[in-house]
Amino acid sequence: MRITNNIILHNTSSNINGNKVNVDKLNQQMSSQKKIQRPSEDPVVAIRALRLRSNLSEIEQYYERNIPDAESWLEVTETALDNMKNILKDIRTQCEYGASDQITADDRKTILNTLEKLRDQVYAEGNADYAGRTVFTGYRTNKNLTFTENEADTSYEITQKFSYSDLEEHRYYGNEVTMPQTESDILNNPIEDPTDAAFQRIRFAYGEIDGLTGEVAGTPATVELAYTDKAGADKTINATVYDTYEDWLAASGNGTYEITDGEAVVIRNSGEVIFSASAAATVKTDEAQFEIEYTKTGFDKGEVRPEYYYDCKNITDPANTLEFKQFDDEGNRIYQDIEYMVAANQTLTVNTLAADVFDTSIARDVDEMIDAVKRAQDANQKVEDIKEMMGMEEYASDECQAKLEDWLAAAKKEADYADDNLQKLYNTYIGNFDGYMEKVILAQTDVGSKGQSLDLTKNRMANQQTTMEELMSKNEDRELSDIIIDYTSAYTAYQASLQAASMVNQVTLLSYL
Repeated sequence: MRITNNIILHNTSSNINGNKVNVDKLNQQMSSQKKIQRPSEDPVVAIRALRLRSNLSEIEQYYERNIPDAESWLEVTETALDNMKNILKDIRTQCEYGASDQITADDRKTILNTLEKLRDQVYAEGNADYAGRTVFTGYRTNKNLTFTENEADTSYEITQKFSYSDLEEHRYYGNEVTMPQTESDILNNPIEDPTDAAFQRIRFAYGEIDGLTGEVAGTPATVELAYTDKAGADKTINATVYDTYEDWLAASGNGTYEITDGEAVVIRNSGEVIFSASAAATVKTDEAQFEIEYTKTGFDKGEVRPEYYYDCKNITDPANTLEFKQFDDEGNRIYQDIEYMVAANQTLTVNTLAADVFDTSIARDVDEMIDAVKRAQDANQKVEDIKEMMGMEEYASDECQAKLEDWLAAAKKEADYADDNLQKLYNTYIGNFDGYMEKVILAQTDVGSKGQSLDLTKNRMANQQTTMEELMSKNEDRELSDIIIDYTSAYTAYQASLQAASMVNQVTLLSYL
């Protein structure tokens, strides 16, 4: 093959350019410490890099975003539950004080002040939020658990389920002594004879209800309470509806509370269904399951919103009713789980539903405890006031003194009833608040187990992130020392090619003439 100067020059130029390309490539590697700058340089490395980067991005999403977010949610929940447990523990302590038979007037005052302060805190923890999202309200994370202000015109139609196991004994007291103010009152006013009675009852989640669905108007109104027995048969119990205890007492006519045998009484103000002895026995024998629908208008600040507990409708605006479902057609609770994807094919439910922790009976129990203390205070104060009147000169006549003795006996009877009710009620509610605390502790345990599971996942994601970063680095990166060695070799080759080219260019045909 004939080699001409042009061929030599062309090859020399090509070799120099090739060496320059190698130097440039290694120079870029030295700057970036990456094997390739564009996919065409090594398609295998490029494809593997894309796959590894995608996997690493997914792991980082779990490890650096989803898992910390889930951790924060659980921490907020755990703090709220811990605070709630402390509140319940404080209320239970007051139950222990009130259950003592050595309670004094100062003790009653202390209990009352403490309970009134704790009453406002009962459901406050249910409004705990994380980053503006309430943690106990299911999917409705933009809403509070409780009413944040008094809403006198807000109206709900609530469907509440009850079982025969919800029956509880409660004592009712009537004919309270009305204190005389003048000598004429002492001598001429009738002296009430305080009475008491005990019945089985079920209590609605709310007091001051408007009425039950299906009430038949009258004086008083009546309603049929429908239930299903253990055999699945539909049955009813007739009930008389009164606005207040006073109306019920007045209707009884003999100064004591009475219920027609086999029937029940509904008190709108207190939100109760009270059964006669035979009706309660029937309910227990039949293992009755009730589903009672009632309407309530007007909610106080701090009361829980019914849509988080019961099937209900907000009927404040009849033209725009809002329906809320908490149970499916088979009566099972619909759980609104908020799940975080914390790893590939692994989700974690982070939320706890208010209905599983913040029982609606808590506030009702506290209200009854407060009412019992006030009644005991008032009754014992009547005794002291009558004793003081007996020492006044204006009531010193034998006739007044004799009458005041009768007033004092009635007041003492009322005070004995009130003190006995206070002691028995508080003793019973010790068990109630133990039950409420068990719910909170169970929820805490559930949150704690979720936290432990999340920690394990977090550790696994951290290890996977490290492994993936190492694989990605091994696929894409080069050691700087290796690049320098290769660069030095390439640069030396480039310089050598330049020197060779200069020698070739010096020799021409004229050199031989």
